[in-house]
Parts: sequence; structure tokens; C-alpha cells
Amino acid sequence: MATEMPPEKCGKCQCETHHAKSILYQILNKEHGNETKCQLYCSPHCSAGRMGCSCADRRVVLKMPEATWRRASEVLLKTLNFIRNLPSFYHVPWEDQLVLIQQNWAPLLVLGMAQDRVDFDLREISAPSLLKKILLNQSLTASNELDSLSLGASFAEVQKIKSLLWKFWDLDISAKEYAYLKGIILFNSGCHALKCLPYVQTLQQEAQQALMEFISTMFHRNLSRFAWVLQLITSLQDIDADAIEDLFFRPILGGTTLNILLLETLYIKPDWL
Repeated sequence: MATEMPPEKCGKCQCETHHAKSILYQILNKEHGNETKCQLYCSPHCSAGRMGCSCADRRVVLKMPEATWRRASEVLLKTLNFIRNLPSFYHVPWEDQLVLIQQNWAPLLVLGMAQDRVDFDLREISAPSLLKKILLNQSLTASNELDSLSLGASFAEVQKIKSLLWKFWDLDISAKEYAYLKGIILFNSGCHALKCLPYVQTLQQEAQQALMEFISTMFHRNLSRFAWVLQLITSLQDIDADAIEDLFFRPILGGTTLNILLLETLYIKPDWL
């Protein structure tokens, strides 16, 4: 008699529904029916997301939202204070400040969450199908407005965040290393043509040099740690800012955006604000 393989060791998606339902039922409850049996914490090696399974479209929200929102807000405040206390940042033209904040606030926030060890649990949600909304005579406009506030964040993107947090925790990074890392991230110009690009690049190089010297001194010239940390920084740049905003701040922000809030708080005033 064949035994069922545990989900974590199975290459197949665990989304299959176990009870036959009518075709209409499956249409009306498409998202819900396909996802109820999914494992919320998939193995990173699971092939489901890569095979076009509905897992790739799953949406999640926080299991304990109020406590996590509070901790995320505290990290955001600390991040703002870090930027405020960097005179070199305010030597950059406001146009460059604008680009640096918009591009780097998300990786800075995740780095702050790693430093403060902000962990969180998730629960999965499902949205009613379009046909169900029509048959139940729901207002599509009103429903779309509600969805934009209540449909959580992408499961795949949130899993990236959680994976990065655990990688930072595994390295047991010190407070001084975190400070240098924040400088490296803040002064990352990316592909943007800044007015003071050489100055910004110099600031980032100085932060990298300081981090390398610190690691070399504290870890007996073990520069492999330096390479690992820089690799994590590269991964941080791929974090989806929308996923962070949707998961940790959307219910608090309402209709505004975190970009605008950050710029106003830091007194960066472009013409369109």
C-alpha cells in the first residue's frame, strides 16, 4: 500500500482539492477552492511556484496585524532617525535625496526588521472570482476599492522577505555591521543618473570600506563573511516595495503612499508634493 509523501519532500504542488465539487461551484470559488489545501510555508525548493501553479498568485495577510504593524512602524521610525542623523545625506541635492529614498527605503526597512528581529506569521486569504461578484450583484467598483486595501500581499514576495530575515539572523550581524550596511544601501544609486553621482558613490564606497575593515578586524581577516553580507545586500535590492507597503502599512496609510509620507517626514519637498 502506497504511503503519502510529506508535502515538504514532494515536488508536486499540494494545492489539489480533495472533494469533487460542481463545475459552477469551482468557478465561483476558483481562488478559494484551489488554495485551501496549499501549505502556507512552502519549502523554498518546491517547484510549485515555478510551474505556474496557483500558489504563485496566493495572497497573505498578517496573523497578528496590530502587534506587527506597531513593530514595523517602530523600525520605520528608527530608519528615518538614522537618515536624519547623517549630515552627508543632506549635502546631497534634494533631487538626489528623492531618488535615494524612493529606491532604497524598502531594503532599509527590511534591514531594520532584521536588526530588531521582527518576525511575523501569516494567514492566507482568497478573493471571490469575477463571475461570483457578477452573479451576486456586487458592485465591481466598490469591490475593487475594497480589494486594494484588503487583499494583502503576494505570498511569493513575502516569502522572499522572510527568507532574507532568516539569512541575516543566521549570520548574527552586529549593530556596527548593521550601521555600515545601512550606509551602503542608502547611498546605492542603482542605474539612476544623479546630479552628484560621484559624491554618492564615494559615500557608498566609504561605507563598504569601513564594513570590510571592521569584519577583517573582528573575524580574523575572514573576508568570506564580507562577501556573504554583500550578497545579501544585492538580494535586498530585489525586495518588492509594494509587498512591504501592502503587508505592514496599507491599513495604516489608507489612500496615501509610504513614499510621500517618508519625503514629507524628511522635509524633502519636490514640486509635486
